[in-house]
Amino acid sequence: MLELSEMDHWERVVIPHVFLLISSKVSQKDICALASVNSFARRLLLSHSPLWKVLDLHGTSKAGERLAKAITLAQFEHVEEVNLEFAQGFDDADLQCMGNRDVQRINLNACQKITDSGLSVIAKSCPKLKWFSIYWNLKVTDTGVVALVRSCKDLSYLNLSGCKGVTDRSLEIMSINGRCLTELNLTRCIKLTDDGLVKLLESCHNIQVLYLYALSNLTDKSYVNFSKLQDLRVLDLCGAQNLTDDGIIQGLSRCKALQSLNLTWCVKVTDKGICAIAQNCHMLRLLSLHGILGVTDKGLQSLSHSCAASLTTIDVHGCANIQKRSRADLLKQFPELKCFHVHS
Repeated sequence: MLELSEMDHWERVVIPHVFLLISSKVSQKDICALASVNSFARRLLLSHSPLWKVLDLHGTSKAGERLAKAITLAQFEHVEEVNLEFAQGFDDADLQCMGNRDVQRINLNACQKITDSGLSVIAKSCPKLKWFSIYWNLKVTDTGVVALVRSCKDLSYLNLSGCKGVTDRSLEIMSINGRCLTELNLTRCIKLTDDGLVKLLESCHNIQVLYLYALSNLTDKSYVNFSKLQDLRVLDLCGAQNLTDDGIIQGLSRCKALQSLNLTWCVKVTDKGICAIAQNCHMLRLLSLHGILGVTDKGLQSLSHSCAASLTTIDVHGCANIQKRSRADLLKQFPELKCFHVHS
């Protein structure tokens, strides 16, 4: 049987510690529900400030009303992250309640009613913003992006995937005000051209993760400038139909920190480009050559000579000139290999 001092220790130290560990594994919605029916839980949870650094309204209905109500609560006074991904019943006007706060992360993915006006509100209200995502929004244009980038000078992560209204103008402003950018997603921003990307790459040398998926208009004029990104770790060029071996040799292959490279459907690439990557990018862990007919066993052999110690995943699906290999043969060439996807 526990002595009084042991019981006191249990209630003051052990129970709160276990309780807070459990609370970190459940949704904020469930935490609030628990706090509403249990006074002990309410006191404990309200006193634990890290739980209220995030305001999570992911996928909720009437999100505008919920945001306006929650943001006034004492526990959210120092909120740092607001998640409204897939939230319903939410538009530009609802962002006005944010006020001037030290919010550092905002997720507006799939919030289709948000326009440039909403981004302008965020730019004014959250100047310390470091992380912003609003993928697949057809109403956002350069006006909103420019306002955000100009105001939020500490922005390091920006996801504009599928925002088809964004043009080179946004990249131009990023090149001036976005020097802190380390992760940038421009997937399917189809109005972007070489002119805008070259300006970005000439100035934003700290980029470590870059997604340019399905931007088929870009050419080697852009790709040779990747040599300026010495810290680049992840690069997605799926569908880069105008990328040639010259673009790889003069640009991509000089990114020696590369760990993940997606060259799916880069149809003009051949063994020459792959050999250049193998000779220089010795930290490469994931490589997709999906659908590239110009890559043969010669390119694969070059990779095995230089990148065998790092490569864990290779996709050569559709590379008809690469022969099938047994698992044993593959492991001889690539001892760290976990996944090798070949054509049927």
